[in-house]
Amino acid sequence: MTIMARLLVFNIARFIVLLMLQVFLFKNIGYYNLATPFPYILFILLLPVGMSNFMLYCLAFVMGISVDAFYDTLGVNAAASAALAWARIAFIRITLQTDHYENYMTPLWGNVPFRWFFLYTVLLTLIHHSVLFMVEAFSFHQFHYTLIRILLSCIFTVVIIMLFSLLFYRRKQR
Repeated sequence: MTIMARLLVFNIARFIVLLMLQVFLFKNIGYYNLATPFPYILFILLLPVGMSNFMLYCLAFVMGISVDAFYDTLGVNAAASAALAWARIAFIRITLQTDHYENYMTPLWGNVPFRWFFLYTVLLTLIHHSVLFMVEAFSFHQFHYTLIRILLSCIFTVVIIMLFSLLFYRRKQR
């Protein structure tokens, strides 16, 4: 099986598994509506580095709108996922020298240094959650409550993403 075919199968399986986990498990987990995990964003974070921007935006939108269909949130997750795709493009362009990596490489812990992966996860999760909760609130009324929701949900999501990454960690192949 070629690398591209294997990558396609992994990404389809990752899409389905993360969507189902988000909808059937993590939708019901939360802390008094203050900390809500959204680990479905791991699908967008782990797409290959060399993927075209158009395809990245399309896949992010499809993942977001799929979550919206189950959450009845009318495009809030789709908007946040599109913002995440935009931030991912900018972050990778600024921090990663893509000529050192293959186009099909996924930015997974083990393929990139831990410090880079952790910063990548925290910053992009913070951007996603900021857009998500600000669009959901659509007001600066009770801004402190929205800010607390953003920070606590970001911490919760990053912990879950790091646990998933640790679970599927493989040493860099030399």
